[in-house]
Amino acid sequence: MEFLPAGREISTILRHDRKQNTYKIALLRAINDVVLGFPDLRLAGRGVAVPLRTLAARWIAYFWPFADPTAPVWQGQRGTRGGVRTNDVAFRPHLEALCAVWEASNGPASPADGFFLVDALRVPRRRAQFAPALIAAYESAIRQIADTIGKNPVRYAGPGEYAVFDRPRPFAELDGVVPIPGTEPHDLCVVVGAELWSAFDALSLWVEALCIHEWCLFTETVNEAENTRAERGAVFRLLTARPDNRVSLSWERNQIDVLLQEGRVFVCPWTARQLLRPADYELDHLLPLAVYPVNDLWNLVPADARFNNRKRDLLPSTDRLTAALPRIAHAYTHYLDAGALRPVLRESARLRFSEVERVSDDPAVFAPALALATGRFIEHVASTRNVARF
Repeated sequence: MEFLPAGREISTILRHDRKQNTYKIALLRAINDVVLGFPDLRLAGRGVAVPLRTLAARWIAYFWPFADPTAPVWQGQRGTRGGVRTNDVAFRPHLEALCAVWEASNGPASPADGFFLVDALRVPRRRAQFAPALIAAYESAIRQIADTIGKNPVRYAGPGEYAVFDRPRPFAELDGVVPIPGTEPHDLCVVVGAELWSAFDALSLWVEALCIHEWCLFTETVNEAENTRAERGAVFRLLTARPDNRVSLSWERNQIDVLLQEGRVFVCPWTARQLLRPADYELDHLLPLAVYPVNDLWNLVPADARFNNRKRDLLPSTDRLTAALPRIAHAYTHYLDAGALRPVLRESARLRFSEVERVSDDPAVFAPALALATGRFIEHVASTRNVARF
């Protein structure tokens, strides 16, 4: 297989490939998000196996705001079959069904609800809180979207068929590649080559911006052809909508309050102030939700309440982050000593960081290893996304 330089290859697919829908744009945006979400895999120097179901979950979040059956925003050209207009995207009925089940329990959907739902269902403890009907609708949408990804944009990205990506195969049949954490042997995967993975890693912010720009232009054009309105500014707002911090963290906070009552002392990672009482701290998202929306336990540590209110959506400088790592490890050690928090922390860590999958369960080993992996993630996001720092 012959490749253009990887950065040019991404640009060519986004700007010059023939498109009848937004599939190719969504595929590259989803891969870009996966690369950002698993930064330690860049160190492997090999191709990475990404399950189609992982990409499908990202597509649910992206296409969610366009799925309102009363005011659809078309994502592709539609034809006529048997006197009936065809769908613009193959999975629209499945996504509409998922949205309908969601709205039946939660009221009118907002554009960011897809991101909220995907993030919540990724965590087994939170997934168990949702009704079976919603889980069934979600899994049906995932299967349909994964099938669409494998048959269409993976096949036709670039010049000809399978020019950029090989035909998806079960992970068990792949050799010489590394999987993203959580990949199962039976998962149908697309392999992102090492050079292409590195290009996404280095150009993450640019790729995301170009994906959203091209998505807005294409959607506006398609809807004009359908005699509907979808101005690019409105499409941009839909594509960039993110959930607010509405996930209840009361369970996590209650567990930490119990540890404080037992005499455990936490230390603010940023000010080094000892946190002795519940009133002393707020749960800090090490990676702020506005930067990277994730409520996993490894991303939550007690921090000085007064300082946390001031730093808001900033990330720490390299020096401040380095100084904070032992304090973050100290918080993780307390989590690992708590019966309820221990499995939650280990599960969330091993679904994110491949480098801790084989680390000893001994808290004296696991906690600093996880803190180091978290620190590398924060530093990588800060540098690739050009986030303001404190």
